[in-house]
Amino acid sequence: MSGLFVVFEGGDSVGKSTQVRRLTQHLSARGVPHVVTRQPGGTAIGAELRRLILDPDSGDVDSRAEALMYAADKAQHVHELIRPALERGEVVVSDRYVDSMIAYQGAGRALDIAEVGEIAWWAVGGLRPHLTILLDADPAVAVERLKVRDRLESAGVALHRRARQHFLDLAAERPEEYLVLHARDSRRAIADAVAAAVDARLAG
Repeated sequence: MSGLFVVFEGGDSVGKSTQVRRLTQHLSARGVPHVVTRQPGGTAIGAELRRLILDPDSGDVDSRAEALMYAADKAQHVHELIRPALERGEVVVSDRYVDSMIAYQGAGRALDIAEVGEIAWWAVGGLRPHLTILLDADPAVAVERLKVRDRLESAGVALHRRARQHFLDLAAERPEEYLVLHARDSRRAIADAVAAAVDARLAG
């Protein structure tokens, strides 16, 4: 595969959607072919799984069932969207990927992290991003900013703190694959840092 796979990770309300949009604008301005998606969602199957996972009306969803639905979403994503785009030589920009599943369904839900990771990487056939951009912020502040919360966002700040720590641990383990940015820096500063990192990999 000759494309570039870029993923934005981090807690809720840290500005991932904004930075995804700014990066895609940057790629468009450069004439770089790209595909944008989000997880869960982004495919027809993923959209239905997203509704089931995040809708508070889904009720008391078992943590293992939740993890398996996220894994199914990622498997379909890679099959239908991500791998074909990379094989065409395009840039894939994704709002969340495997790290989120391990951080939230593993560390956050207090399931066995190794088991959740094994399921997640199996689901995507071991396909790793070339660059993961981690937007880091205190979850107590970030989640508090949300006026309307889905089922996961309403799960309590302790879950989000465990997830945040796991994101940071993953970045520390593989620093060459991560760009960690403070989510409360200016949007322009973050966007400039992201664009520089992506341009370097495209040139590289």
